[in-house]
This record gives sequence, structure tokens and C-alpha cells, in this order.
Amino acid sequence: MRHNYKGRKLGTDPSHTKAMKRSLTAALLYNDRIKTIESRAKEIRPEVDRIITWAKKGDLHSRRLAIARLGGGEDAKEIVREVFEKVEQGMFADRQGGYTRIMKLGPRKGDGAPMVIMELCTEPVRKKEKAAAEPKKATKAKKAAKVEEKAEEPEVIDAEVVEAESVAEAEEVVEETVEETAAETEEVAEEAAESAEEAAEEAAEEAEEKAE
Repeated sequence: MRHNYKGRKLGTDPSHTKAMKRSLTAALLYNDRIKTIESRAKEIRPEVDRIITWAKKGDLHSRRLAIARLGGGEDAKEIVREVFEKVEQGMFADRQGGYTRIMKLGPRKGDGAPMVIMELCTEPVRKKEKAAAEPKKATKAKKAAKVEEKAEEPEVIDAEVVEAESVAEAEEVVEETVEETAAETEEVAEEAAESAEEAAEEAAEEAEEKAE
């Protein structure tokens, strides 16, 4: 059973795995970039982040912890000194974690192991404050446009109501004119009928007089 051991086996015994992780971590901190297997790169990522976090503290205790993490010796002291100096000069100052980057290269010829390039993220972090402020301005402009549209809507509705009222008035006028014309035609017809009756009576009277 794997007592008192965490992490990946990496195909070796615990002592060999520990030595390999130390050498890979030291190589990455010294060269800023290494080429290795994906599982090994993921295994040493916490170690690199831990050493850079100690370098940000910058005290003597953190320096001794970093040297011990790399196995001690003159090489480890030199690497830790360089890392602490870089951090003091401002490297990783705007980063709160994620000091490494892994880029996949594909399978290795022979055994097909997934190969990657692991490097330190030394470039400054891009701030997203401006990008976040622009959508707020856009939303404010949209809200203002919506308010203006809502303010313009009653005017359109009033115009439609006015048009409807004018149409209703026009219909009333047409109905009144139709009624008036109908009444006039009825009066004319009655007068014509009365005049026809009078003419017929006069003709009958004249015929009676001639007969006598």
C-alpha cells in the first residue's frame, strides 16, 4: 500500500520520483522552459508555484524552505537566489497564482507518451477593467434608448387616437349627408306626385267641361 505518499507514481519508486521532481523543478526555474511528459509537468506544477510564493514573501525562512525543497546544495542555493532576485525586481508581481503554462506537443515517437512544453508565465497580466467598463456604458446607452422609446410611444398612440376620431367624425358626416339627401329626394318625390295629381284633376275637369 502507498502509505504516506501522494501524487502520481510516474513509473518509478518513491525516492526516484522525488529526485526526478526536484530536478525538473530546478530545471524549469533555471531555464524558464522545459520539455517533458505531461504527467510529470502536472506533477511539478504545485512545487513551482510553492517556491514562487515563498519568493514573494522574501524572508530568510522562505528562502531556506525553497532551498530544502530543491534538495539543498550549491546548485539549489544559486537557483533560489536567482528566483528571489527576479521576484524582487517585479516578476510575478501582478499574478496571484498560475505561474506556469503547459503546451501540448503530441505523442512521442516510440512509446507514444504525451509530450508538452512547460514554461513560466513571465509576461505581465492584462487588465480587464476597460473591457468590463465598456459593456456597462453600452447597457446605460441601451437603457437610455429604451426610455426614449417609451417616452415616444404615447405620442404615436395619441396620433392614432386622433386619426381614429377623425375617421369616426368623417363617418358621422357621411351618414348625415346621406340622411339629408334621402330626405330631400323624398320631398322631391312627394312634390312631383302632388303636381301630377293636380295636373290629372285639371285635365279631368277640362274634359267634363268640353263634354257639356
